[in-house]
Amino acid sequence: MRKLTHPDHLLEWRTRILEKKRGSGQIVVLPSGSCARAKGSADVFEAFEKELEKRGLDEKVAVEETGCLGLCETEPTVVIFPRGILYKKVGPKDVPAIVEKSILGGKIVSSLTFRDGASGRCYSRLAEIPFYRRQHRLLSDNHVRLNPERIEDYVALDGYAALARALFDMTAEGVIAETSASSLRERDGGFPAGKKWAITREAQGHPKYVVGFADRRGPSSSPSLSLLESDPHGVLEGMIIGAYAVGASEGYISVDTANPLALRRVALALDAARGHGLLGQNILGSEFHFDLHLAQGAHVRGDETSLLASIEGRRPYPRPVPPLPCLEGLWGKPTNGHDVETWANIPWIINRGSEAFVQTGTRKSKGTKLLSLSGSIRFAGFVEAAMGAGLGEIIGDIGGGLKDRRTFKAVRLGSGCGTFLPGSKLRLALDFETLSEFGGLPSELVVEDEGTCIVDTTRLLLDSASRESCGKCSPCRIGTRQASDVLNRIVTGDGVPQDLQTLGDLAEIMRTASLCAFGRSAANPVASGLRYFRKEYEAHIKNKSCPAGVCRLSSKPRPLTRPRGRKKAAA
Repeated sequence: MRKLTHPDHLLEWRTRILEKKRGSGQIVVLPSGSCARAKGSADVFEAFEKELEKRGLDEKVAVEETGCLGLCETEPTVVIFPRGILYKKVGPKDVPAIVEKSILGGKIVSSLTFRDGASGRCYSRLAEIPFYRRQHRLLSDNHVRLNPERIEDYVALDGYAALARALFDMTAEGVIAETSASSLRERDGGFPAGKKWAITREAQGHPKYVVGFADRRGPSSSPSLSLLESDPHGVLEGMIIGAYAVGASEGYISVDTANPLALRRVALALDAARGHGLLGQNILGSEFHFDLHLAQGAHVRGDETSLLASIEGRRPYPRPVPPLPCLEGLWGKPTNGHDVETWANIPWIINRGSEAFVQTGTRKSKGTKLLSLSGSIRFAGFVEAAMGAGLGEIIGDIGGGLKDRRTFKAVRLGSGCGTFLPGSKLRLALDFETLSEFGGLPSELVVEDEGTCIVDTTRLLLDSASRESCGKCSPCRIGTRQASDVLNRIVTGDGVPQDLQTLGDLAEIMRTASLCAFGRSAANPVASGLRYFRKEYEAHIKNKSCPAGVCRLSSKPRPLTRPRGRKKAAA
């Protein structure tokens, strides 16, 4: 591999790649995230290669795999450039017709176009589909244009140009000032990124570290992991720039082992960056030395300190804060940690400037937010919405509203222990200030219809939380278990009025006394359910009935967890 020793060489390399791509004519793109692969996108890719070779078109038409396109339910998806034609739910049997009609004939295969179930309208081009047209795609716009397993594709789209600019045209203090001027805030907490960088740079102690967290709060399908599947180099570049700004010489990026595709693509990106002189000694020929490692380990969802303990090789238990990790983090040294979505914003800001970044969002919440839309919604998938967009706007305009003419009941902010909000709250804006009292800015929106029992769903969430708790602090360890037991009693018809007071007290204890954010968030579904859906709890207790028809109060469900404690020895 050729090493890039100067920003000019980076520009030369990018120019050669662009010329090569322009000469390829039509390009058949197959988004290849986890959901697409699970639905057979690899078979479709192979079918295209064979069909093009059979017709002698393999030298004229390129077939490329990219990252996640977002609209998961339409996978496998095919996009044909330069016309931007999009076909959904494509199988190997559909490939000959696409090659014959669209690639050779320039016509549309109408049976594979996207149909809006609500309006009945068909869309044949990617840019026309409301799901994409109504988003604000700053970070995800290039996902359909680059192969995440090739560094050349990322460089062809201005990749690592921000790093070159930071190293050769800006001081470390200048990078921090530009980040501060952008008003970028951590996407999983809201703390100003520039302020955190300044604290880390001024902190005493060497070496210093940077850390990237993937999936700190959500399941393996969270937007952070989708981002790593689709654009791993964007995250790495942001982390390298951040390391330069704070004076770090080493870093770690943590990836959930439950997502092998993200894990593999990050590993490939690290190897490619290291091979091209973008990691290691004298990055891009500068005097800056920095290396980045892949970290895999268990941690408590929502807590940074437990992940740092895991990286150190210790048991992943949370610790009290302060001291803040940016003062005493990995091995007691200053450590600047962000979620990967925050890191991915950095190249955009350095390339285009803070003035451009602040044009999107609200007065105090700038930029965009990646979200997972799921539940009873017409267009489930990953979206990117501008800060300040209304929850109802995201669900209705981008997500297409509820599917199958169902009736809206609630939206859950977060797929784990999220907050339930009724329809009267759909006008709330997606920003840090507005949602602070409801558990903070979410990464997932789960839409619930009239067939959802809030009590039973809360029972499932608390049972999962009780099993996931690290057990270090009593409010979380005991509180989640007791709340789960009370909820299980209610949905089996054995609830009593006093249970509502007990649940409220447990939620308050978990929220105020838990050691880390995981225990505090476990109170969200209980507290919000009692606040907005109390009548549903009362129906289970007083009337012994479930308004949603989910709970069979006459027959007790099987326990969701194994009995605690040892079995008695047989006599």
